[in-house]
Amino acid sequence: MRIKNLSLKNFRNYSEQTFSFDPELNVLTGANAQGKTNAAEAVFFLCTGYSPRASRDKLVVKNGEETAEIIGSAVSRYGDVSVKIVFSKNDKKKIYINGQEISRIGELMGNINSVFFNPSELKLVQDSPEDRRRFMNISLSQMSKNYFYSLQKYNKILLQRNNLLKDRDIYVIKDTLPVWDEQLSVAAATIIKQRNAFISEISPIAREKHAFLSGGKEILEMRSESGFSGEKEEIAEKFLIELKNSFERDLKLGYTSCGPHRDDIKFTLNGEDARIFGSQGQQRTVALSLKLAETEIFKKRFDEYPILILDDVLSELDGDRRKKLVAATDGIQTIFTATGVSHSTFRGRNYAHFVIENGAVKKRSDKFLKNDD
Repeated sequence: MRIKNLSLKNFRNYSEQTFSFDPELNVLTGANAQGKTNAAEAVFFLCTGYSPRASRDKLVVKNGEETAEIIGSAVSRYGDVSVKIVFSKNDKKKIYINGQEISRIGELMGNINSVFFNPSELKLVQDSPEDRRRFMNISLSQMSKNYFYSLQKYNKILLQRNNLLKDRDIYVIKDTLPVWDEQLSVAAATIIKQRNAFISEISPIAREKHAFLSGGKEILEMRSESGFSGEKEEIAEKFLIELKNSFERDLKLGYTSCGPHRDDIKFTLNGEDARIFGSQGQQRTVALSLKLAETEIFKKRFDEYPILILDDVLSELDGDRRKKLVAATDGIQTIFTATGVSHSTFRGRNYAHFVIENGAVKKRSDKFLKNDD
């Protein structure tokens, strides 16, 4: 899968700009706050309908403007696809696929797939379980509409159940809760089953990628901490029992204390908890290994790689790991952003170099550096 063109209008600090991407390697450079990350964010928006940075859609509309647009065209083994997103300061965003407006964001998932990394992705290792669940949710939602809609349904039912637990009438709670619990267990089973399969699949690949990036010095292991396993029917039954067993606790807390909204992933390096004992450099390598492994999962599922977006990652790596990371992207359309980069980092590769200044492409050049340059 490759993105061919990206057009921005009043998006972030861009007035109007079009990018024509190389099918392999693309490098966006420029000083801070010039628009490199904004362009990378726009590509991810086309894939998921969400921003990895903005909490509200209207924040991407350029100051002084009422609307903004992102338009992208991509090609995959299934054919060409175009996606357009229109943002408004006063209305919900509108999404069009091949010119037709869609009514549900789930219809966008899977049209253009991407894997995104920027420095904030260190939260995957460093911060709360919510960040690790978000990683799984974004990846699996692109791979499976069934997962995306099950997640939406689960969150909606969970909200209803939590509101019910706050009701002062215990009889209303006891009469109504079983209805929500049955529905919640069915949605939960789909989520847990797919997450378990995802972790089982990605774990050995992430271990391999991490060994490559670290020069074989560290062994990465990851495991699910969901507490449920088996087939969907078995998971649903176990989860329903767990809900019943935790009823008194949930009633006191006023919220649901078990389920996929409490899932976590544990990472270890050479047997030690990476979150506690890993240095920032080691944690960054863990997160990068996960993202590279994620691209391989897409390749296995769809017989083509997603677009890989690596925002501001090269400056935080030493020369050896930079070159290894670039080598690991061979065969994957990759978009790097950086304040500056040595051309020797990309030796032996074709790449398009975009220089960004104040929300515009100041210069584009196509390069090929031979191994002996």
